[in-house]
Amino acid sequence: MSEYVVWFESLGMNDVERVGGKNASLGEMISNLSDAGVQVPGGFATTAQAYWDFLDESGLRPRIEAALEGLDIDDVQELARVGARIREMIVETPFPARLHDEITTAWHQLVERSQKTDLSVAVRSSATAEDLPDASFAGQQETFLNVRGLDDVMRTIRDVFASLFNDRAISYRVHHDFAHSKVALSAGIQEMARTDIGASGVMFTMDTESGFRDVVFVTASNGLGETVVQGSVNPDEFYVHKATLAAGRPAVLRRTLGEKAIKMVYDDDPDSQETVRIVENPEADRMRFCLTDEDVESLGRQAMTIENHYGRPMDIEWGKDGETGRLYILQARPETVKSRDGGQSLKRYQLHERGQVMVEGRAIGQRIGAGRVRVVDDLNDMHMVEAGDVLVTDMTDPDWEPIMKRASAIVTNRGGRTCHAAIIARELGIPAVVGTGNGTDRLTDGTEVTVSCAEGDTGYIYRGIQDFEIRDIELGNMPELPFKIMMNVGNPDRAFDFAQLPNAGVGLARLEFIINRMIGIHPRALLEYDQQSDDLKAVIDNQIAGYDSPVGFYVDKLAEGISTLAASFADQPVIVRMSDFKSNEYANLIGGEAYEPEEENPMIGFRGASRYISEDFRPCFELECQALRKVRNEMGLTNVWIMIPFVRTPDEGRKVVEMLARNGLEKGKDGLKVIMMCELPSNAVLADEFLEIFDGYSIGSNDLTQLTLGLDRDSGLVAHLFEERDPAVKALLHMAIQAANRAGKYVGICGQGPSDHPDLARWLMEEGIDSISLNPDSVVETWLYLGGETA
Repeated sequence: MSEYVVWFESLGMNDVERVGGKNASLGEMISNLSDAGVQVPGGFATTAQAYWDFLDESGLRPRIEAALEGLDIDDVQELARVGARIREMIVETPFPARLHDEITTAWHQLVERSQKTDLSVAVRSSATAEDLPDASFAGQQETFLNVRGLDDVMRTIRDVFASLFNDRAISYRVHHDFAHSKVALSAGIQEMARTDIGASGVMFTMDTESGFRDVVFVTASNGLGETVVQGSVNPDEFYVHKATLAAGRPAVLRRTLGEKAIKMVYDDDPDSQETVRIVENPEADRMRFCLTDEDVESLGRQAMTIENHYGRPMDIEWGKDGETGRLYILQARPETVKSRDGGQSLKRYQLHERGQVMVEGRAIGQRIGAGRVRVVDDLNDMHMVEAGDVLVTDMTDPDWEPIMKRASAIVTNRGGRTCHAAIIARELGIPAVVGTGNGTDRLTDGTEVTVSCAEGDTGYIYRGIQDFEIRDIELGNMPELPFKIMMNVGNPDRAFDFAQLPNAGVGLARLEFIINRMIGIHPRALLEYDQQSDDLKAVIDNQIAGYDSPVGFYVDKLAEGISTLAASFADQPVIVRMSDFKSNEYANLIGGEAYEPEEENPMIGFRGASRYISEDFRPCFELECQALRKVRNEMGLTNVWIMIPFVRTPDEGRKVVEMLARNGLEKGKDGLKVIMMCELPSNAVLADEFLEIFDGYSIGSNDLTQLTLGLDRDSGLVAHLFEERDPAVKALLHMAIQAANRAGKYVGICGQGPSDHPDLARWLMEEGIDSISLNPDSVVETWLYLGGETA
C-alpha cells in the first residue's frame, strides 16, 4: 500500500513524480544540505497517489475530464466558468477516510515536533509537472499562509488541490502541451517562520537581466514574501559577488533601497475569515534596508550551496524570522529563462531616437517594444488588449498571463525585478518596466509609446513610436589581434551585460558617471552636512536613506559602483579614472553651487589633478580614495587600477601619487597600477618625464584633439574641424606610444576616436599600442574589422 503522506526529510529530487517539484526540492535540501548551513523549515507532503485516489474514489476524475473536453482556453469567459466549476467540485468533496487519517496523524506529529501549541503552517502546492528546463510553472497553483488547526489544514489542502484548475493553470498547461490528466498535485505542509515580523523575498543565483553568473541577486521586503512574489511592493535589492564571498571578504556589491510601502502580516483577528492581511509599512522601515550586509551575505552563502548542489542557476524564496533572526530557505527551483541562453550570440536592441519621457521604472528584459497603450484596471477588461498593445496596469499575477502573451511590452505601477510581471516578461521575451509608481495615471489609453529596457537598470516609456533596431551579434571565434580590446564602461547598471562581450577588461570607468547617477550630491555638501539649510538637509536625507551617514553614503555608493565594475570583469584590469567633473558640472550636483567657482571656460579650468591637490577639494578626493581602498583592500578586487586625469605638469603628477600613497593606495602595493590620462600636448611632449612617475598612459583622444587644434568641440561654429586623425594629433599620439614602449610601460587609448573610426584603430594597432578601449556597441564590429573579417 503506497503512502499518502511523507515527511520532507524522506524526500529527494528523485521524488518529483511522487510529490511534485517543489516538495521534492524541499526534501532534497533538508536531506542533503542541512549540514552545509542551508536552513529549511520542516513539514510533510501529501503524495500524488493521494491526489489520484482522492479523484478516483470520489468519482471526480471523469467529471473533471468531461468539463475540460473541448474547452477553448482563448474564450476567457468560458475558461473562467469551467475552472470555477471544477474547483467547486474539489473543494466540496470530503477526503477519503484513509487520506484524512494520515493527514491527521502527521499534523499531530508536526505539532509535537514544533513544540508550539498554536502552530502556524504554510500549505504549498507542488505539481508533478513543475519547474522543468523548458517551462516554469511557478505561481500557477496556490499557496496559503498562516494556516492553523487541523480543520483549516484539511480545508486548505483541498483548496490547493483545486488550484490545479485555476484559469491560469489550465491555460498554461494547454500552451505548453501538458495533458491535464497527466499532472498531479501534492500539498506541502511546512512550518512557518515568523517572517511576518521579519523580512522575506526572492533571490537568484545569477543576474536575472543579463544572465551574468558570478553574482547572487537578492530582493527583500518587510513581512511575508508574497508581496515580493506578487509584485505588490518595490523591494530592496542587493547583489553579492560569489568569488568575493567565497574568499571570506565583504561581498555586497550593490544596494538599492526599495519603497516597501506595504507589507503582508498574519491576520490574528478571531472574527476574520482571512489568515493574512496587508498593512502599511511604517515609514521608519521603508527608509532603511530590511536586511543587514551580514544577512545578505548569509543568504548568498546558502544560495551558492544550493546552486552547487543542483549544478545550475536557482530561483529561491527565503524568509527571516523576526523573533530569532534566523534566515530560512522556503523554496528553491531551477531558473528557467536566462540559464537557457546559449551564449554564442547576443541580441542587441538599439534606440536611435528618444522622444518625451512619460514614465520610468525598473527595466526588465533588455529589449525595446512599441505599440498602443492599453490601460487595464481589472481582469474583466482583459479582452481589450489586442496583439501588439502595451499592457499598462497596477500589477499582475498569474491570472493575467493570457493577456500578457498578447502584449508587445508591459508597464506596471508596482513590483521589482523578481515580481510576477518581471518573470513572465522574461519568459515571453518582451520588455517590461515595473515599479513606475504612476504608469496607469501618466499613460493614456490609446496613446502610442515606445518602451525601452535597453538603456540600463532604468526603463523608459517614450511618447510615440521611436526608431530602433535589433541586431544579432555572433560571438563565435573572434580573430586574434596583436593588442587588446577593452571597453569604456561608466554605467555599473550595464556592467554584467557588457562583460559578456569579448573584451580584455575596462579601459575607462568614469567615476563622475557613478557620482552623477548613483549619488547626485556634491561631496562638500555631505562633508559639511551640518552647515546646510534645513531644506537642503531634507533633500539629502531622502537621497541617503538606508545609509549610516552622509559621508558614509558617498563612500559606500562610490564603492558599490566601482566594485560592480570590478566584479563584472574580475579576471581583467578595470581602469578607474578619478573624478573629472568640471566646475560647472560639479555645480549642478545637489548643494554644488555653494562650492564651485564660476569659470569662463571650465574645460581648461579647475579639473583633474589640480583639483585633487587643492586645499578646497582635497577632502573630497580623499573620499574617492576611501572608496577605492574599500574595493581593493577590503573586498580584495585588486584588478582595479587608478587613472589620474588632466595632469598638467610632472610636479602635479608627483603630488597626486604621494596623496594616493598617504590614503592607503600606494603605487605597486598589492599590484596597484597608477596610470595617467595623456590628453594634453604637454603629456606627449614630456612623455618620458611623466612616465617616470606613472605606470603608464591612457590616451584621451577627445581632449588631446581639441587642445592640439585649439578648438572647443562643443562649439557648433568650429565642430567641423574636430578630427582625431589630423596629422598634428597623430604626431602626438605617435610620441606618446613610442615613449611608453621605450619605457616598457602600459599605453592604451580610451578616447572616442577608435570607436568612431576603425581605420584609426588599425593605425594605433600598427603603432604598437597595448590596447584600445571602445564603446561597447562598437567592440565586435571593430574587432572583426581589425581581424580582417566583417561583422
